[in-house]
Amino acid sequence: MPTSLELLFHDGLRDIYFAERKILTALPKMIEAAQSDELREAFEKHRGETETQVTRLQEAFELLGKRSQAKTCVAIEGILAEGDEVMQVYKGTPALDAALIASAQSVEHYEMARYGTLAQLAATLGLPDVAELLEATLAEEADTDEALNALAKASANENG
Repeated sequence: MPTSLELLFHDGLRDIYFAERKILTALPKMIEAAQSDELREAFEKHRGETETQVTRLQEAFELLGKRSQAKTCVAIEGILAEGDEVMQVYKGTPALDAALIASAQSVEHYEMARYGTLAQLAATLGLPDVAELLEATLAEEADTDEALNALAKASANENG
């Protein structure tokens, strides 16, 4: 019988697996909505990274001897719904890219929180190979957040 920490860990993996796959469906809309080339390029880059992150999660499931199975993540559904809303509200305005960046950072911060917790749980459970996969993704998410910060500052300077 798995321990409660093992159950928590597996539940978290299923949650973030759902989230990453859902993000992959949202990124094309964000790419299309972005007004600046730089933001479009950042979203394109992150789409490629997200595909790799999904593969890493599948590898983690495999290392655990589990089937890659998603569990609905209501948090990411809410964050992405908010992103859809800002795309409609600010469409065609100078604030659209700033709104897209804010939405994307909400996604990144959720992912960083989830991956940080999962990496620590993997380490605690004696799963160093899985922890390494999760830490690699955590580092990418942090890098994406920094890139979005830089774009936000540049955008503020251009429009401010």
